[in-house]
Parts: sequence; structure tokens; C-alpha cells
Amino acid sequence: MKLLLIRFSSIGDIVLTTPVLRCIRRQYPDAEIHFLVKQSFKAVVAHNPHIDVIHTLDKDLNANIETLKKIGFDYVIDLHRNLRTMRVKRAIDAPALTFDKLNFRKWLYVNFKWNVMPDKSIVDRYFEGMRPLKLQNDGQGLDYFIAPQQETRQDDIPMGHWAGFIACVIGGSYATKKFPVSKWRELAQQSPYPMILLGGPEDRDEGNEIAAVDPGKVYNACGKFSLNESADLVRRSKVVITNDTGLMHIAAAYKKPVVSLWGNTTPEMGMFPYYGFNNLNQNVAQLSVIHEVKGLGCRPCSKIGYPSCPKKHFKCMVDIPVGPVIESVKKFWKL
Repeated sequence: MKLLLIRFSSIGDIVLTTPVLRCIRRQYPDAEIHFLVKQSFKAVVAHNPHIDVIHTLDKDLNANIETLKKIGFDYVIDLHRNLRTMRVKRAIDAPALTFDKLNFRKWLYVNFKWNVMPDKSIVDRYFEGMRPLKLQNDGQGLDYFIAPQQETRQDDIPMGHWAGFIACVIGGSYATKKFPVSKWRELAQQSPYPMILLGGPEDRDEGNEIAAVDPGKVYNACGKFSLNESADLVRRSKVVITNDTGLMHIAAAYKKPVVSLWGNTTPEMGMFPYYGFNNLNQNVAQLSVIHEVKGLGCRPCSKIGYPSCPKKHFKCMVDIPVGPVIESVKKFWKL
């Protein structure tokens, strides 16, 4: 049996598909598993042992389609579900499986603040869409794999961090999903533990502002490491403090304690840290603590994010107190 899974982007969304990949491999060991992803996100799945062939989308989707049509797939599994994936499914003569994106429920939640979202991870919704395959969720959570040569060395970080550090993910795809620099600086001042700041080159200047609080305690690694090297630093950390971003899901894949900070988006959208069968109410993950401003009338203002706060006050992040975040870190540091 040949299967094509599609998830073009982005980092966290791709990581959230990994339980489906693993369970297909284990429950259909003879299956040939193909994965279609954007070239810019290939590194996220490049070393996943459950994938046999990776197809990358650059600009010419038609070229991808012509290649894929010749393979003879038995199923197309669409874990992205947009207009481009619809084109792929229409072109390939095979049954297509997908999931419920709950767009109308999200619209009600964003526009009227009516929270009719189910208390479950998007991972569980993926498995609901796999019923024709009788695919069972094994409850083992997310996966993330890197090559040995992408692992960081001890001397890649300051000696003062060798005995343990907090990985602080300061980056994010949208400004309204990012904890403000002023709050990170406050957190750095109060932290009793060494911190490593993680993000891309675009986060370097903000990282410098934060690290200036205490350069011996706070190491700005933004832009100094590749995605997979940053993932390895997450793996090596004792606790992860993170915005709602891709490294949050990588941290959950490594079963790290995660202290997550939520701004304009909310965990109820289904993208909270997933360790396997956990949700937000009945089966709360023991390694996850969520910090957010409850009861804010303008939140969520988007299911994705904005370049700046539409209301100009950014209370969803500014009003998150730093003290409880530090207490969450202290609790996990002792594990």
C-alpha cells in the first residue's frame, strides 16, 4: 500500500502530524509512506524514520502533481486541507482522507467569542479523519528526529549553562503571539536559573535587549543555530518557556516540561502542547502549564495572529504576570 501525506507548513503544524505517521508505520508496516512538504520546512521531517519518500514543494505545484500521479497511491491523506491540497487530491486517482478544520466554530469563537471548540487536540481530530484506515492513536504523543551531526556540543553554550538551563523561545510567527521584550526582561531579572534565548536571526536584536539584563545568566542564541540545532537545545534543557510556536511542539515531542505563554491565540483552538491523549480539562498533561489572561473580551482576536495588537493595548500578553511563570519553572526544575 502506498500512502501520500500532505502538510506543507509550518513547523509546529508538521510536528503535530507525526503521531499519524508513526501509527501508520506501526499498524501498516509494509506501507510505503510519502510526505509532501514545502522545501523550506523539509528539515522538520528530513530524519523521520517513518517516512520513505519526501516530496518538496518549491513554487511549481504542477510539477509535483505530475510526479505524484505516476506513483499510484492507494490513499492521499490531507493534513493541511487548503486549495492547493485540493488540487493534489483531484489530480491523483485515489481515495482521499482529511480532517475537520472546524473553521465555522473558529469563526464563531474569534468573532463572537462563542467557544464551541471541542476539548481535544488537533492530533485527535487527525485520527478521527483516518477512520477508513482503522488507524488507532497509540497515545505516545509527538515525535521529532534530528541527525547526530545536528546535535549541539557542550562548548556551543556558555559553561555557566552546562549544569542546566531554561530554553526560552522568544520568537513567533506573529507579533501578537510573542511575549513582549519588557516581560522577558522582567522574567530574566527574576529567574534563579540560567536561560538560553531561542529564535531566528530576526529575533537577535530583541534577544540582545533581554540578555543585557544579565549577560552571564542569559545567553542569546537567536540566529546562531539552525532549526534542528535549536531543537537539540530544547531537548537538552530542563524546562522550556515558550510562545505558541513551533519549538513548543518540538519540546512536547521531547517530553520536556513546557511553560507556554498565550497571547491573541488560545489553547482551545486545539494546538496546545500534546503528550498523548491529553486535553485541557479532563486529562491535563502533567508536563504542561499554560499561562494566559482569561476573560479578556477581545481574545481570541484571530486564529493565527497579527503584526500588532488591533486594540493597541496588547493586554493578552502584557497582563500575564511574571511571578507565576517563574513558580511554574521552579516546580518543573525539581523533576
